[in-house]
Amino acid sequence: MTELFSLWMRGPWARLGLTLAAGLIISLLVRAVAYAALGRLAKRQPLFSDILHRASAPMEWLLPLLVVTVALRTWPASASALFALLQQLLLIALLAVGTWLVVRCIGALEDAAIRNHPMDVADNLRARRVVTQVRVLGRTADVVVIILGASIILLTIPGARQVGTSLLASAGVAGLAIGFAAKPVLSNLIAGLQIALTQPIRLDDVVIIEGEWGRIEEITGTYVVVRIWDERRLVVPLNWFIENPFQNWTRQSAQLIGTVFLKLDYRTPLAPLREELTRLCHESELWDRRVCILQVTDTDEHAMQLRALVSTSDSGRGWDLRCLVREGLIAFIQTHYPDALPRWRGELSRNGQAPDHHAPSVPPAQHSPSPEDEGPLRAHGDGAHATQTGS
Repeated sequence: MTELFSLWMRGPWARLGLTLAAGLIISLLVRAVAYAALGRLAKRQPLFSDILHRASAPMEWLLPLLVVTVALRTWPASASALFALLQQLLLIALLAVGTWLVVRCIGALEDAAIRNHPMDVADNLRARRVVTQVRVLGRTADVVVIILGASIILLTIPGARQVGTSLLASAGVAGLAIGFAAKPVLSNLIAGLQIALTQPIRLDDVVIIEGEWGRIEEITGTYVVVRIWDERRLVVPLNWFIENPFQNWTRQSAQLIGTVFLKLDYRTPLAPLREELTRLCHESELWDRRVCILQVTDTDEHAMQLRALVSTSDSGRGWDLRCLVREGLIAFIQTHYPDALPRWRGELSRNGQAPDHHAPSVPPAQHSPSPEDEGPLRAHGDGAHATQTGS
């Protein structure tokens, strides 16, 4: 029995089994030491805690695969076709897990940067700038790492290199078709880098796109999600923001000046309206104490146009304050100046012709009224008018 065991131990499979067993034991010891070291660092630095949390899954596979791959590499590939195939498969698995580990570490760095710049504060302009850059660059880095990992895996397969060379040499038209098909993906990838560096938009920015008011909710590697004010979602490709003009209400600051327009009759006094506008602004918490002005901005043959300017700290407060000011001024006019609405004025005579105000008046003694002059509507002599009002 001892001779049989010693003979079996001298065989190649026995030595391979012992090598793999020793390698797995070493990998478990290295894993335990690495987790202990990262655990201590995680108590001091939250970044290491994020890395430990995100990288735990790929690390479970990386160390055993690494040890087994190294153990098999010590055996010549010509010893057996099974060894060569197993070595190739383990190398591919090791590269795939390594790519997975790098992607998870990039995600941990992204989480750490977002945690250090919270956006749930009053003045979050810098936080939105940093978070936008981190997220867009993180998505771009993930795509680059995955492409590089897949390329390296293909380069390790001898047959794939030959197939790739033959395809590049004999598929010109197919290559052009693939290039045209990949143009949107590449343009969105480049647009993502431009948005991350120049930042025409950031997360939580207020924008006007295609006539819709909304906030930037999410920026991915290919598209942007805009949350419309009525809870709809507008999905816009990244390159659209590079190629088309749009409004960004929070590019440098969230402060805005809102407008309220009113059309009133010329007889409406302006001083009481200005006092009422000032009172409405001072009594509202929405006003930021910057701008509160009432001006006549236009006139025509029927009415004058008044414009009230009020300032707020952000667009949401601006909308609410504009509605409050509009309702308050209308209520004030209805109570104190009910005749202030625009009016349409006209004078009618019985024969359908307007009276001539510049004609000399006829003395009463020399004028004999005719039957045609009698009636509810008389000429200008009796002062009767037909006046039409409307707002």
